[in-house]
Amino acid sequence: MLIQNEGRVLTHQFLLKEIWGVGYQTETQYLRVYVAQLRKKLESNPNHPVYIITESGIGYRFQS
Repeated sequence: MLIQNEGRVLTHQFLLKEIWGVGYQTETQYLRVYVAQLRKKLESNPNHPVYIITESGIGYRFQS
C-alpha cells in the first residue's frame, strides 16, 4: 500500500481499513508493530528510517 502510494501520506485509519478491514480502524498499535517490523527488514538503521517516514499524528509515507 505504501509503495503503491509513494510520496503520499497515508493516514493510520486508511491503512488499517485497507489492510485489516473496517473493524480495525482504531487499532493503531497493530500498525505501529507492523511498520516497526517492516523497518527492521528494509532500513539500514530502523531508528532513523529513510524509506518509511512517520508523519506524526497522521500516518506514514514511503519515499525511495
